[in-house]
Order: sequence, then structure tokens, then C-alpha cells
Amino acid sequence: MRRPFKKLLIANRGEIALRIIRACKELDIPTVAIFSQADRNALHVRFADEAVCVGPAPAVGSYLNMPAVLSAAQITGADAIHPGYGFLAENARFAEKVGRMGITFVGPSVEHLHTFGDKLSAKEAARTAGLPLLGGSTGAIDSVEDAMRVADATGYPVILKAAGGGGGKGMRVVEDEEALLRVFDVAQAESLAAFGSKDVFIEKYLRKPRHVEVQVAGDGRGGGIHVGTRDCSMQRRHQKIIEEAPAPFLSDSLRSRIEEAASSLIRSVGYRTVATCEFLVEGEGFYFLEVNPRIQVEHPATEEVYGVDLIQEQIRLAAGEDLSIEQSAIVAQGHAIEIRVNAEDPRTFLPSPGLITGYHEPGGPGVRIDSAVHEHAIVQPFYDSLAAKLIVRGRDREHAIRRVLHAIDEFVVEGIKTTLPLQRELLCTPEFQEGRHYTRFVDEWLASRV
Repeated sequence: MRRPFKKLLIANRGEIALRIIRACKELDIPTVAIFSQADRNALHVRFADEAVCVGPAPAVGSYLNMPAVLSAAQITGADAIHPGYGFLAENARFAEKVGRMGITFVGPSVEHLHTFGDKLSAKEAARTAGLPLLGGSTGAIDSVEDAMRVADATGYPVILKAAGGGGGKGMRVVEDEEALLRVFDVAQAESLAAFGSKDVFIEKYLRKPRHVEVQVAGDGRGGGIHVGTRDCSMQRRHQKIIEEAPAPFLSDSLRSRIEEAASSLIRSVGYRTVATCEFLVEGEGFYFLEVNPRIQVEHPATEEVYGVDLIQEQIRLAAGEDLSIEQSAIVAQGHAIEIRVNAEDPRTFLPSPGLITGYHEPGGPGVRIDSAVHEHAIVQPFYDSLAAKLIVRGRDREHAIRRVLHAIDEFVVEGIKTTLPLQRELLCTPEFQEGRHYTRFVDEWLASRV
């Protein structure tokens, strides 16, 4: 087997860095890990072929330090960089610098990072491809007067969004004109502070939508496929905490239309590598939300159901190879549920970093753990709170729910607090079991318990 690259540097840490190392081992590609001073003893450092310290504990001085990351690639002779998710994964300037050094960025082109990194340009691409969109503004809104006109035409409630936002940041629901007058300037200021641009736009707000996404992959030459759907409606403050694949409770017609819309968008722009197209679904209607031009945290749920190694597919596509799978081969086998095991207090949601004094992973058929922690590992306070991912596959959704509940009961993490008790409760709610949950369900459920 020919190696896609001679050496690959992983510009990330934690479980995603380990996941990339494992994919590279199967492709016989040597790996370079980068690490901060706080991560010197981390598992991704231990299992990579080489490792380079890129700075102090805070991410801004290490994992976000472009000159240090690029220097690490140069001195180790890496000819490819995989950014994982977060950190520099969607940074077009970083991808451009990587390319100028003659190194391959394992991700989209700089052009597509710009297109999909801005919600307004992403919506324009979706509009051109014929995807259904929510009502609202077609571009950035400069004044509160324009905002009021658009909101009146769209109909309240509406949502103000930062054009450069993501992960639920820079969003404000507006119920009436009085509220719009009150928050418009604040939303612009928040957008400028968080994303370097005050551009905001308005969309129609759906009160109880489901969040359905489609995994896609393109070859950069007009070819593209989808790898099924996921449901990510179980969210706390727009942050996903439970995901499942394929998305349940969709009619065959609706599922087919969503999947084809996503793959047609990828084909229409000549996209290369993997991505996720996200939609809001209400009834039999669906509406384009955004494209995440990177690997997603929840990609293992798709891998377990469809039997595709998405990281390996990313690497091969970045090397200029053809898609290794055809659309006709994408057939769901069972149902998967993924739990994000966050190092947070399940009641207050405050971060819970520290030393793990006891650790035991669940096992058995259909159980997968993607983790970079272990007994005596330290969950650092400097980074995202994600400690592990529990992925369980069953023969159908009911079976998967039973299995994941048993797996949670077996999962022991001592010394720090995790969100597992909360997620177990949520899995047992009638709303989740019967498919009556929606994007704000968790927030409203938590509020009702206060």
C-alpha cells in the first residue's frame, strides 16, 4: 500500500489527536504530535512517533500559536498537517500558511474555509445550490432600522446571529420589536469582540426544531457523497451533549431530501474532504443552517453505523485520491448513540479539571470509547472540558439506548465530576425515548427542575 503522506503532524491534542494517530497507523504514516508544557505526559504524545513542544499551557501560546506549529512541521519534515477539530481546524489563514510551505492541509481549500466560515457566504452558497433556507435577511444588517424592517417582514420570533459565529456563540432570540431595539447594538458589539466583525443577520426562529446533520465527503472535482444523517438535538445552550445516527423519526422522503440537499451542495462548490451540513427540521420541512468544514466531534457515531473510517477518508482525499466509497455502499447497519463525557459538574456545569483517581471504561459488544484520559491522568483546566466519548451501537434505537445505559453504569471516573449522571437521566426521559425532544428541550427540562 502506498502511503498518502510520508509524515503527518497533528495540530491538536486529546482524544482527536489519538484518533488521528490510530488512523495513520493503519495507513502506515508516521506521526508527529505537538504538545503544550501542560500536556507533556499526555497519551497523544506517548503514542505518536515524534513529539514537539510548541509552548506554554494556555492554548494561545501553544496549540493556537501558528509559527510554533508550522515550525514543528518544518523541523520534523512533515508533509501534511491534520488540524482535527477546534483550535486551527477552520482557520483559513493557517491553511494558507501551511500551503505556502509546501505542506498539505488535511482539510478543505482556503476558499472553502472562507465560504463556510462565514454564515452569510455559506447561506449564499446554499441558496445557489437550491437548498431551502429560513426566512430573514440575505446579508449583514447595519442598522436597527433595517433589522426592524426585516424582522417585521419575517415575523417574530427571529434570531440574531453573528456572521462569523459558531458553536452557539453570538446568537440572540428576539420575541418582539422592543427586544430587538434593546439587543441589536449589544449583539453587534458581542460579534465584534468574539469574531472580529460586527456583521449580524436575522433568521426566522423555530420554537421546537430538531437539529439534523448530514455527513458528507467530496473529492474536489465535483464528486460528492453523503454518509447518512445524525440527530444532534440534545443540546445545552447550543452545545451538543448526545448525538445519534442515523437521525431517527424521519420519514423516508424527508431523509432522502435532506441527504441529497447536503451532497448536492458539496458537489456544486467542488468541495474536497469531509464536512457536515447542518439543518433545522420541523415537521416535513428542513432548512439549511451551516456547514462545518472539518471532522466533527460526533463522527464516531456515523463510523459505527456506516462502517466508514472518516479520518482515513480525509487523509486520502487530501492526498488527491478518489473517494474510496460509492453512494450505493452507504447503508446503515443498526443505530449508534454518542455521549460526550465532559469534565463538568452535572448540576452547575462548572468545569471540573483535576487528577483522575479512578478510571474504568465500559466494554462488551457494540461499545467504543474514544478517550485520552486514564487513571492518574490530569484533566487540564486550559482546554475544552471533553474528557472522553462513549459510542454504543445496537441493532436498532431501542437496543442502542439499553446498551448505552448499561455502559454508563459501567463507566467509572473518580476524582473529577462528569456529565454522565445528567446524560443518563436525559436518555431515560419519555421525550428522548419517544423522539419528542428538540434543540431547546434540555434547557427547558433543566429549568423545570430548579
